[in-house]
Amino acid sequence: MAARRNLRSISTPVILGAVSVPLSIALLVGWTLLILHKLGESESVALEVWLLVLGGVSFAVIVTVLVLFSVYLAREILELRRQTSFIDSVTHELKSPLASIKLCLETMARHDLPADKREELRSMMLGDVERLTSFIDDVLQASRLADTREYATQLAEVDLGRLCENVAASVAKRRRLDLDRVRIEVPPGTVVYTDEAALTIIVKNLIDNALKYSPPDRPVTVRASRGRKGRLVLEVEDGGIGIEESELKRVFQRFYRVESPEVRARKGTGLGLFVVSALADSLGGRVDAISAGCGKGTTMKVTLPANEAPASSAPEERS
Repeated sequence: MAARRNLRSISTPVILGAVSVPLSIALLVGWTLLILHKLGESESVALEVWLLVLGGVSFAVIVTVLVLFSVYLAREILELRRQTSFIDSVTHELKSPLASIKLCLETMARHDLPADKREELRSMMLGDVERLTSFIDDVLQASRLADTREYATQLAEVDLGRLCENVAASVAKRRRLDLDRVRIEVPPGTVVYTDEAALTIIVKNLIDNALKYSPPDRPVTVRASRGRKGRLVLEVEDGGIGIEESELKRVFQRFYRVESPEVRARKGTGLGLFVVSALADSLGGRVDAISAGCGKGTTMKVTLPANEAPASSAPEERS
């Protein structure tokens, strides 16, 4: 947390830019008025006109540089803050399962430990290892997508209902939750021609995110429908803490997490929704966050194009 306090304030470049730009404009206006006044008294009109044009262009360049510098510096400071927050989150994400695994191993070293307790500890360690594996996969995936913003897709027909059920079961098991916490409302026979691995990551991250920010007594609903021109619309709805309107687009930025106690109370890295957005874009679709505000839940809406399987595909292969 100490590193966060040493970060420069973003108000400094904003104030400098806000002061420098009006001063430059005032100087430009004053110089222009002075030149115009001299034009009325001087006989060398051509020279004064060239000075006026040169001065105007020079000041326009100065103002542009000042604005760009202020914007660039503010963005760099915000990126540094997000990266520092990410490092803090990574530390927590790694320490918790590692400490749990260490405790389980120390307990299993006891010779008088019953067999059922030993099996329970082994199951807990497997869960922690899966959690670490999933976390590392998200970090690596986010790093690749941040560098290239491209994903090598392998299109195939995917049974959306079965994919959502398998992903929901996997996420519920890893979080040690009942399966009824996730409701799958996908019409039977809903098939989409897309990259199965990418779609699996999208659904996993959205369900995991919805469960993380929802209270235990409120289920998460996954539904699918067909939109305009046959596009597939996949929605993951929760009754959780919600998102303010000003944050709906920013939550898809890398490392970004909403500055609120409800969000900070839950572990996270700010990478899940970034990965979802990048993968949806690679598949030719998009993702939108919909929320009425804090405490009113959130719906993540993924829209994918209505791709069709090649006509040359054999019926038995498509089935």
